[in-house]
Formats: sequence, structure tokens, C-alpha cells
Amino acid sequence: MDLAHKLLFTALLIFAATIDGTQAAAMVSGAVFCDQCKDGQRSLFDYPLSGMKVTITCADGTGQVTMSRDETTNVFGNYVMRFDGTPDLSNCNAQVSGSGEGSNDCGATAGPAQNLRLMFRMFGMEIYGVDSLLSEPSQPMSFCPRSSNPVPAPIITPTRPPTPTFRLPPLPPLPPMPPLPFSEASACSHQYWTMPEYKCYWRVLNPETKVSLIFGPLAARRYGSDMTLWESLQGRGDPYKTLLREATTALLNSYNTLQFPYNSIGVVTRTNWALMGSTRGVLITALRFIRANSGSGRVTCKLTPCK
Repeated sequence: MDLAHKLLFTALLIFAATIDGTQAAAMVSGAVFCDQCKDGQRSLFDYPLSGMKVTITCADGTGQVTMSRDETTNVFGNYVMRFDGTPDLSNCNAQVSGSGEGSNDCGATAGPAQNLRLMFRMFGMEIYGVDSLLSEPSQPMSFCPRSSNPVPAPIITPTRPPTPTFRLPPLPPLPPMPPLPFSEASACSHQYWTMPEYKCYWRVLNPETKVSLIFGPLAARRYGSDMTLWESLQGRGDPYKTLLREATTALLNSYNTLQFPYNSIGVVTRTNWALMGSTRGVLITALRFIRANSGSGRVTCKLTPCK
């Protein structure tokens, strides 16, 4: 099972845990990616798209549409749709049907529709998965690999240049290259992320973004739907508040450096796993985040005051 399917299965379990086991329902979950190279498949160059409209359409044996439902992807490019009761979703498919703010220039063409696949059924609860949906730009990006069957270049017979009558002076050595952005290891505690002089490092996340939007329905149930990421950094004195504070800190660190022990999806996934378990599990996960955010005694915080 590849990483994408593991993350999808984890997301499905998280949403299944929020549903009363005695209530029949069907849940559909998937993700939308930007196919930057227009090759019709997931690759290293593709990234998740937020704000994309996804439509699930169901048809009968004659091809007549019997049901249609729309949903918009969240900041991680994921979407979830719930159908009450036990509808027959065997003849349903999902497809990108519109672009939003997160699509940038990647909403020119929608990729093919994908069929719904039954992944779990128990006690009236059904969970369906959908292979990754794609949205394409009008033209492939310049950094994409060339076609595997390129048009052969014309053969040109080289001519021997005339022998120069003088020698060119040697070129000066090139200056050392600066470090690549986000490549330097860094780990910062929550105190750094609340200081005004480091606020410019909130590159991806907004301090006023709701916790429920980033961490999902389990976090909304535990912390409410109005708490912001900035407020979550103030939590203390309680294992659940400590978990959220350190999870938000770890999320900020993951976006600030490629060498942080957890990536952004890993932070969200582990936080939801902890919220589904016991208080002891919450405390253990919080302590692991604290260790990572402190650099495990080997890495320091590399933030410099904003200009």
C-alpha cells in the first residue's frame, strides 16, 4: 500500500470515528491534485489543490442520472461527502467540476472521472474511496520531463573551428551558492511562533485560520469550531491543550524546513490518531511533538527577526 492510500485510509478511519455507529450512512473521500506535467497520472511534480469543486454523480442501468452531490476540497486538497442511509453508490463516479482560489493556473482542464470503490462496510456504515482526481494547467510546466518518445533532432555535421591565435584568460571562481530555501534544519518551540518579530515565517498558515479547518472534525469536537491557530499556541495545563499547542507548532516547523521529523500531513494524521485514543495516548503524542519542536537536543531554531 503506497503512501497516498495509507493517508486516505487514515482519513477514512478518522471520519468514521465521528459517526454514531447505530446510524446508517455512506462516506466518500478523496483528493484533488494539480497534474503540472499533463501526463494524466500522479508524479513528484504534482501538488494538492484547495478550493476545487468535486461532483459525485450516480446513474442507473440506462445511464440516467439519479443523484448528484458537490463538495469543495480543503487546504490539503481533500474532500469528504456523507450520504445518509444506505444508498447504492456502485454506479457512481467523482470528477473535478470547477476551480477555486487554490487552483491558481491549474484549473484549465479537468482530468477523467474516477469510480467509487467500496473499502469498508460494517453495521450500516459504508466507506468509499476514490483514486486521485486531477486538474491540469493549459500547458505543461517548463520543468517537466520531456516525452519518452521525442522527435529526433536533426543530425548536424560539425565543422572544425579555426585555431585561435590567442588564449583567453581563466574565468574567476564562482561564488559559493547560498543555501536552498527551507533546506536548513530548524526546530522552534511554540514561544518563537508567538513572537511578533517572527510572524513573517507564517508563510503557509494564517494565524486566524480555524483549528477545525486544519485538523478536521475530531479537533472541532474537542476544541470547538471557533478556536484559531494563534489561540491554540496559548494552550497549557491540560494534555489535550498541550497536544494542540505542540501539533500547531510542529505544523509550522514542517512548513519552515524540509528536515523537520514530521511533514504537514503526518502532523495532522498523528494528532487525529491521538484524539481518537486515550488521554495517555494524547500525552505521548504531545511529548513526541515537544521533542521534535525542541530539536531533540541536536537542532536549534534558525528563525531570524523579520525586517
